[in-house]
Amino acid sequence: MPAVNITLQPRPIDPSVDHEIQAIVAGASAGETCNTDLAAGPWNFDVRPGYGPGASMGDVIPTGSPRQGELPQEYRDASAEELDARVRAAKAALGDRVVILGHFYQREEVVQHADYVGDSFQLANAALEHPEAEAIVFCGVHFMAETADLLSRPEQAVILPNLAAGCSMADMADIDQVEECWEQLEDVYGDMAATDADGLVPVIPVTYMNSSAAIKGFVGRHGGIVCTSSNARTVLEWAFQRGRRVLFFPDQHLGRNTAKAMGVPLEQMPMWNPNKPFGGSSPAELADARVILWHGFCSVHRRFSVDQIEKARAEHPGVRVIVHPECPMAVVDAADESGSTDYIRRAIEAATEPTTFAIGTEVNLVQRLAADNPQHTIFCLDPVVCPCSTMYRIHPGYLAWVLEGLVAGEVLNRITVPADVADPARLALERMLAAKPPAAPAADWENAS
Repeated sequence: MPAVNITLQPRPIDPSVDHEIQAIVAGASAGETCNTDLAAGPWNFDVRPGYGPGASMGDVIPTGSPRQGELPQEYRDASAEELDARVRAAKAALGDRVVILGHFYQREEVVQHADYVGDSFQLANAALEHPEAEAIVFCGVHFMAETADLLSRPEQAVILPNLAAGCSMADMADIDQVEECWEQLEDVYGDMAATDADGLVPVIPVTYMNSSAAIKGFVGRHGGIVCTSSNARTVLEWAFQRGRRVLFFPDQHLGRNTAKAMGVPLEQMPMWNPNKPFGGSSPAELADARVILWHGFCSVHRRFSVDQIEKARAEHPGVRVIVHPECPMAVVDAADESGSTDYIRRAIEAATEPTTFAIGTEVNLVQRLAADNPQHTIFCLDPVVCPCSTMYRIHPGYLAWVLEGLVAGEVLNRITVPADVADPARLALERMLAAKPPAAPAADWENAS
């Protein structure tokens, strides 16, 4: 499904999470945020190590992670109104020379300037649709910009407005750890390229889109494939047609929830902890494995709990609970439905009667859905306002800076994947893009329940 433009319309609900955080910090709202530093400009954290305030603030950032240089003072001092006007003027001046991609989890003040809005799968496709653009400005996180560079033409510049917009989940599986894992699995399974009597190799590596280009390159070299939350089941089916088992990384929850829905028993899904020999599993457990899960997770989706779902049901009889498959298994099992960010959007838009929705995904998307669908009552399962730390590092100030740089003939924050990594990574991505999930309408919840 192609990326979508969000239609701007009068909204009785303010879609801006930033406005809500500012109100909480100022004492004008009784709400709660996980960190009052979220009210400050993200440039205040560019010089500090770490992912910044928000859901990933407690995660350990690897040494050598990209850091953003100092944003010029004029952008830090500019008002929201001035930044909005400067972004619009730069876009008008650039015309078709630039295309702006915005992930669903971006703050409203950035999304409103995007030419395409979507999840990672949709935006991967959107990156292919504008070969005439000189630059692709990716308002998302680092691995997404890398993916756009892999899929775009060599002469196109892919720009990430803030280099500090990484992903803690992606960082939970680095290339050295994955290669060491593969070597240990070779000790267990033997020749990883040898086929058995059924024509299957011992292991097919599958990486979630939320991974570095180096990891995608590893997957491409070893006959594997990339997946997103939109096509994870389709990709696992592809992998099981070629391998006896799957090594799935970095998100354990998406892997477990998807494989469980396909009928894989939990006891055949051992966890691989890269800090333990053989991932912490016995040879017998690995021999019996169907899906080997990497010890990684999304800090945004790990915040959701069964208790939150029970509270939502107690306070809102008849509530429809939809969560993202990056949530822990118990949360997915307790919800009415789970699906990608685009699935959630489509499910809400398909509801013909006024409905109360409790949504378990990143709060920027939830707030925007509530504003765009005022006929429904839509709220985030987590009552504490805690956006994705790294998505929130993209701010209109950085967007204005890189766009005005392009107007002046300067390419800032270009993301480039080296050729030796790009070629196999591109192969893994091409396999992903070919593995299109079957076209399915949003679930008919009333008939399914």
